[in-house]
Order: sequence, then C-alpha cells, then structure tokens
Amino acid sequence: MSDQIIVTLPDGSQREAAAGTSVLKFIEAEIGPGLAKAALGAALDGQEVDLDTPIIGDAALRVITKRDPEGLARLRHSAAHILASAVQRLYPDARFDDGPATEVGFFYDIGVAHNFAPEDLEAIEVEAQKIISEGVPFVRQERSREEAIAWAKERGDKYKLALIDRIPEGETISFYTHGDFTDLCRGPHVPTTSAVGAFKVLSAGGAYWGGDEEGEQLQRIHGTAFHDKKALKTYLHQLEEAKKRDHRKLGKELDLFSVSEEVGGGLILWHPKGGLVRKLIEDYWRDQHLAHGYDLVFTPHVGKSSLWETSGHLDFYKENMYPAMELEGSTYYAKPMNCPFHMTIFKSQLRSYRELPLKFAELGTVYRYERSGSLHGLMRVRGFTQDDSHLFVAPEQLEAQVIEVVEFCLNLLRSLGFSDFEAYVSTRPEKAVGAPEEWARAEAALKVAAEKAGLDCGLDEGGGAFYGPKIDLKLKDAIGRSWQCSTIQFDFNLPERFDLKFVGDDNTTHRPYVLHRALLGSIERFLGVLIEHFTGAFPMWLAPVQVGIVTIADRHMEYAQALSERLRAAGVRTELDPSSEKMGAKIRRFSMQKLPYILVIGDKEVEDGGASLRARGNRDEGFVDADTLLARFTEEAKAPALGESPAGPALA
Repeated sequence: MSDQIIVTLPDGSQREAAAGTSVLKFIEAEIGPGLAKAALGAALDGQEVDLDTPIIGDAALRVITKRDPEGLARLRHSAAHILASAVQRLYPDARFDDGPATEVGFFYDIGVAHNFAPEDLEAIEVEAQKIISEGVPFVRQERSREEAIAWAKERGDKYKLALIDRIPEGETISFYTHGDFTDLCRGPHVPTTSAVGAFKVLSAGGAYWGGDEEGEQLQRIHGTAFHDKKALKTYLHQLEEAKKRDHRKLGKELDLFSVSEEVGGGLILWHPKGGLVRKLIEDYWRDQHLAHGYDLVFTPHVGKSSLWETSGHLDFYKENMYPAMELEGSTYYAKPMNCPFHMTIFKSQLRSYRELPLKFAELGTVYRYERSGSLHGLMRVRGFTQDDSHLFVAPEQLEAQVIEVVEFCLNLLRSLGFSDFEAYVSTRPEKAVGAPEEWARAEAALKVAAEKAGLDCGLDEGGGAFYGPKIDLKLKDAIGRSWQCSTIQFDFNLPERFDLKFVGDDNTTHRPYVLHRALLGSIERFLGVLIEHFTGAFPMWLAPVQVGIVTIADRHMEYAQALSERLRAAGVRTELDPSSEKMGAKIRRFSMQKLPYILVIGDKEVEDGGASLRARGNRDEGFVDADTLLARFTEEAKAPALGESPAGPALA
C-alpha cells in the first residue's frame, strides 16, 4: 500500500492524503470544517461508510449530509438503535431481533415479558431523548463469527444468534456501540446520538419472530426521526390527516368494499358503489390505451408449471405463489404475474420490424401469497388486478418509446386527480444479465424521458433488478405523501428465456427489447390511494352517486322523480331519497356520503321548474333552473381529456 492516496471528489477534482486518513479528517483538512461539521457520513466508491472509516486506497468520495436522502435513512437507522438502548435501560431483560429504518421512520422487534402500554412508550421516549442529549458516539467494531456467537450466547440472546447464523460465511460481522448499548449491525450510522434532531415513539404492536406466523410473538415499537423538529411536526400533522383519510374506514362508511374472513384475508369484495368507481377507472384506462396504440389482451388465471419454469418464476418467486394444482397429469399454478402470457402471445407468430413497437395491455388479475400480518386494506392484498403493459420494441425505437410511455403515465395520473410527481432511476447492479452497453442505452433512455417530462429525478445506483434498469414514478397525494405507482422496467431476461425474435429490414432475426409497464400499479392499491387522496370525495366523473335529490314534503316527490329521470337519461347518476325524514336529515345523509351535489325541492322549485343547489362543502348556490342544471351536470360528469384535471365541485 502506498503512503499517499488519491481521493476524487464529485466535481472531478482530486486531492492527495496519507493512506489510512479517516473520512472525517480528510473532509476537515481538504474540503473544510464547515462540511465536516455538517457531514453525517460518506460514500467511498459508492459504498456508504462511517465518518471514522479509514481511506486505505485511491477512492471516489461523496459526503452525505442532511440534504441527501441517504442522510435521513442513516439518521433513522441510528434512531432505531437509540430506541433499543432506551428500552434496554428500562427493561434490562429485553432482547432485540431486527430494527430497520423504513420510508417513514423505523421499528424494532423486541422480546420482553412486558406488554407495552401508552405510558410505557412515553417513558421510553423520555429515556431516548436523554440518550440523544448525551451526544455519545456510534462506534463500529468488527468481530469474528466465533466472537459474535460468544457475545450472543453470553447474553442469552437467541434472536441475535439466529441473525448471526443467517450471515454468509466470509462476510464481515460488525457491531455498533453507543454508550452502554451494543448491537449487531452492518451500519453505517450518524457520528453521535445528538445528530438525531427530532425523535418520536409512535406506537407498539405485535410481530412474529422472523416474520413466521407460527413463530414466537414479539412486540414491535414504531417510531420516527427527522433532522429537525419542524419536519417532525409536519409529519405528525400528516399522520393525523392520514387517520381521517384511512381508506379502510372510508370504504366502510361509503359502502365501497369489504374484506371477509369467510372469503379469505387479502381478497377484496367490491360493493356496488366501489364496483362502479372501479369500472369507470378501468373503462377510462382501456379507452386511453386503445387511443394510444395499445392492443388489449386477456390471459388465463392459471398456467402450466412449464410456463413458470421458462419464465424463471418457479426458481426465484415460488414462495410468493399459491400451491400447485394437479390436473390430468399436469401441474398448474395461479398466476402471480401476467408477463409470461404476454411473451407467449408475442411468440405465437413470426413478427416483422414493421409491426414494432407492439404494445400489449391487460387488466390481469394475479394472485400472490402475502403473509397475513402484512395485509392492509386495499394497499396489500393477495388477489389484485395488475394494470400491465408490455412493449416490444426495436433497439432504434427505444428512446422515443420510453419518452412516450413516461408522458402517457403522467398524463393519465393527472386526469385521475394528481399533479405532483418525482422519478427514480435504478441502474445496473453488480450481478446482472444483458450486455453493459444495453444497460447503458436503456438507462440513458430513462434519464432522458424523466428530463423531458420535467421531473426531479433521483438515481438509485446499482438498485436495478438483475434483468434490467427501471424508472419509478412517484405521485404525491393531497397531504404530501409519496406513493410509488407507475414503473417502467426494462427486461433483458425474458426475451432470452422465451427466445423472442422479430425479422428486421435486413431480413435476419433480432431480439426485441421488452419494457414492462405498470401505470396504476394495481387497481386495488391505486383505489386505496385515490380514496385517501380525495378523502372519499371523488371528482364528479368518478362519484358513484353524482347528485342526491331531497324533497321537503311528499307532494314534491312526483316532480323530483321526473327531474331524476331526466338527469339519469342524460347520464347523470342520481339518488332520490324517498323517506319521510325531515329535509335536514336527508341533506346530512347525502353530505356524509360526500356527493358532489344535492338538489332540494319544495313548492317554489316545483313552481319555477328547477331546484335549490348545494355543492359539496355545504355551499348553497340557491335556485337553478332544470335546463341549466342538466347542462352543468352533464358537462362536469364527462371523463377528463387525457392530461386534464377532473372537473366538479370542491373535492373535500
């Protein structure tokens, strides 16, 4: 090893340093004390490390601060350790399984002979705040497998013994200590506990050891952490808003869907109103795909085992598939994905370059085994309808098609009521199929598409699947939460496995590029997002009932029925309350159902040929004649043009 090393910075400049200089010392000496103070960690040659990591050879260095996404993930990982150390101070017999950071915070699974009550969580948070204020450093130590096992045995910690056993032979085993707490952990961490600017314990619940439903019951404490208290306050407000918008609660109140244990967990029963919303979205989806050159296909719910062997699903996805069915000497599986069927349709005849791009689209219902503990309303289910598309393109069509697909995704999401998006491109991992030049070409196309769409685009270096890079489009809902729905995924694997070919203009066969594309993700999950985004107050064109009609007295019923029939004939979905309840009670009932409009009919309205109009949000617009009502409702009830925002009254 040379005494001097070359460190390359993100701007391409290079600095010399003594071999073995820690990352922090290098930043202080070569970049400046200001950045050293702000640093939460660094990446050496793309690998995240702690600030006290020695630089032992030439390397590319990138400093991680709170402005980087990795900075928040690192802070939350450290906050999970702080939570565990607070629990250990209060409950010395507690033992800890897994404690990862998540997109919104962190959790720790704990084995302890005590059921955590709300007052216990408050005490744990107080203790955690003390540990944060102590400002003790996170110190990494590597140990041999024998030393690690001895440490776990000395503590009587079966959870850590199991985790150590899962670490592959030859892989580094590391521990982190802060204060009097030590835990098995690969790291990295923030420099000290005081780097956690804002910390909150949120809740406690049950979890299974190792995720095995037959295993031991543990307690899972959820928490979150941010760089500052303002961000935490914003998030806690968002949580309160999210409770009001919970699609499971609204689904029941608005009679949209249900889940029954008689049918099975994770299997959705769509009620008439929810079924209508779903139909409207599916019809719009199909119409727009047909208008943009897609061909609609339909494929079976099951396929022979040989199909899943060819696709590779039986090798890498079998644990998520439902058990095999034996029929007439053949083995069948319920489909977890639509892709192999689309490959088979492409291969059913010899294709010419003149046919490309060939774009298959399907609303195909798939079945995946999810553990019962992970099921969550419409968001995580076992049977769902994937809005799948597969594009078969010639190499020279690649960039244009990716740009077109990204724009199509964004415009359809805009028409469904979303306006704020971000993108993430995931690039080639260490182990991958496909030539590096193909990956480079595909990655470049994804980046260009994001740029042309005007999206802020993050980069997940090495985060692509082994079979191709992808771009994830995330939408933000009304309270600022990000939801990953649309994915455009290259696949260099399935065209090889299925031996896909087309005849080029040179009269020889070529391998097409394949793009997987899910736009909404799944109908079920997207409807869950949509319900929460609108708080159940759907835009006019999606509202299962668009206009509620209330009569003041029974003598107004005949006129109300005639008006309702006239509106229905024009395609407006109405509901007339035939009850003898008082007008106020009828209006409240329709208001609770979040209808876009309510019409009130009394003597004056019958005499003048119209109705008193109330728009959602309790806005009283007074008398409006029937012709004007008809024109207004029919215009607002139209599905929006692609890329346009939906029309109608206030959405909340």
